[in-house]
Amino acid sequence: MVYWTFLLAEEGGGGLFDLDATLPLMALQFMLLVAVLNVTFYKPLGKALDDREGYIRTNQSEAKERLAKAEALAKQYETEAAEVRRQSIAIVSAAEADAQKIAAQKIAEAQQIAQAQREQAQKDLDAQKAAALQSLEQQVDELSRQILEKVTGGVALG
Repeated sequence: MVYWTFLLAEEGGGGLFDLDATLPLMALQFMLLVAVLNVTFYKPLGKALDDREGYIRTNQSEAKERLAKAEALAKQYETEAAEVRRQSIAIVSAAEADAQKIAAQKIAEAQQIAQAQREQAQKDLDAQKAAALQSLEQQVDELSRQILEKVTGGVALG
């Protein structure tokens, strides 16, 4: 092809703007070069760029979907955690109330037992007092009789 260019160029007069076969041949060579470059370089490069852009878009959309799912899960977990906290607070409050009721019952039972023991002790003391008084009365009667016998000289008054 190059030979044709030289042959066509030598046939003419050799001016700067000669309109001979050189100019169309150069245009044809340029168009052929553009076509070859387009087929061998630009189309594969464009395809690679388009594929890369599609890959990036796909990854971005998948990442957005994953992010949305992660945010939804995070909100769900936060809601569940708040509900669990509320339930645990309610359970602890109920347990504290039950413990206070049980403590109050135990205190009341202990007070009743203590009161019953005091009353029993008072009854025992009253019984011992009555027994002691009875014993003293007998001793007083015996002593009175002995004193009376000594005073009267053993004479029975009767």
